[in-house]
Amino acid sequence: MKTVKDYIRTIVDFPHEGIMFRDVTTLFADPRGFRMCIDQMLHPYAGTRIDKVAGLEARGFIIGGAIAHQLSVGFIPIRKKGKLPGATVSEAYQLEYGEAVMEVHDDAIQPGEKVLLVDDLLATGGTAAAGIKLIERLGGEVVGCAFIIDLPEIGGHAKLEKMGMDVHALCAFEGA
Repeated sequence: MKTVKDYIRTIVDFPHEGIMFRDVTTLFADPRGFRMCIDQMLHPYAGTRIDKVAGLEARGFIIGGAIAHQLSVGFIPIRKKGKLPGATVSEAYQLEYGEAVMEVHDDAIQPGEKVLLVDDLLATGGTAAAGIKLIERLGGEVVGCAFIIDLPEIGGHAKLEKMGMDVHALCAFEGA
């Protein structure tokens, strides 16, 4: 029996030498694999009130849209700076070399709404931490953070747990 991890392709030396790129497009392309992924991402939150699903740019949009549809709730895109057309709130976070900024529409979440944050990959946790801060700044409560892949040795899982988050990943890969 195949697992979600079995559907994920590894591309060596992409986007540059020394990187083992974990490609989820092969998972998304397979209907059984994709269904399994969405079902397993939701499983830890069975019985939990979720009002909205927030997805981190860009593959988090694919997962988040499918999960929101499954739950019959709204979807919130959390995007890179300058990509959303309306009024936004921003959160900067550190990259290996420099800084990046994530944004969300300032009316995307109502105070007290329960939000599930999703993305394909958890590495350093910087993007997810920025997303959590944006959700909380708008008055939302993050009920959990769900990922397809965790790269545990990079430290994002521990970072999010230190923030008090409930973190779930479907599989882990050692080595970046």
